Amino acid sequence: MAESISSDVSSMCDKSAKIYVAGHRGLVGSAIVRKLQELGFTNLVLRTHAELDLTRQADVESFFAQEKPVYVILAAAKVGGIHANNTYPADFIGVNLQIQTNVIHSAYEHGVKKLLFLGSSCIYPKFAPQPIPESALLTAPLEPTNEWYAIAKIAGIKTCQAYRIQHGWDAISGMPTNLYGQNDNFHPENSHVLPALMRRFHEAKVNGAEEVVVWGSGSPLREFLHVDDLADACVFLLDRYSGLEHVNIGSGQEVTIKELAELVKEVVGFEGKLGWDCTKPDGTPRKLMDSSKLASLGWTPKVSLRDGLLQTYDWYLKNVCNSQ
Repeated sequence: MAESISSDVSSMCDKSAKIYVAGHRGLVGSAIVRKLQELGFTNLVLRTHAELDLTRQADVESFFAQEKPVYVILAAAKVGGIHANNTYPADFIGVNLQIQTNVIHSAYEHGVKKLLFLGSSCIYPKFAPQPIPESALLTAPLEPTNEWYAIAKIAGIKTCQAYRIQHGWDAISGMPTNLYGQNDNFHPENSHVLPALMRRFHEAKVNGAEEVVVWGSGSPLREFLHVDDLADACVFLLDRYSGLEHVNIGSGQEVTIKELAELVKEVVGFEGKLGWDCTKPDGTPRKLMDSSKLASLGWTPKVSLRDGLLQTYDWYLKNVCNSQ
């Protein structure tokens, strides 16, 4: 089945169309809600986990039968770091498969016009070519530390493709790169590299520390996308893309961990020294997604890393520090 740009380029011109954003309290879902509201959409359907448990098939079916949304953005997932994936593998594969299967099937059964499923760059092989094209999917073994989550997300992509092939239903998938921004997880033990650095530099500044030491050499290359850019890309894809293959969503900009640390240090205003513990592992030397397909459709990111970090630190000060 050929890839295509939707012929109805104004498929989301009706600002009163009912849109269900699953996972609206998370980093991704909350950004999508902000973007939709900013664009003037007035009929958003939102449910907390307490209000609707997406692992319960009957409850999901009842919700769709009652609400009958026109569009669905599936940003709900059970997520966690390496330790959590290793400790609770049954949860990471089981809960995510349940959420995806229930939402996708009920959306189709109850006449949803279009669904966007969101995954993660961890779907790609551990030693994928760099930059990673969409075609690298299922070409080699996964990274073992998060394969349970990755297998579930791959199944989500394949479920969308299967419904398109069998039923002609417009279900698409987007795969974001490393994300950051407001509502990120700044937990001292299980946050990702960017929010972890921000918290460490902030606490060092507040405590008057002389030095912050970061693991590794600082040489690995990473890609980061501000979550507001992701939200913009999601609305763009819902509006403009109807194809079988999933679409990478990245910034296309690489930065070394050393450059990132120095930039975060500057944004936070920590005036001490930055040191590196080269006895600790670096991890994968390079991880960049090939987002040329999305660029060819006409979308480009707008938030620079510096501006995104400034906005994120401002949010951190107002929302995380004030709540401690």
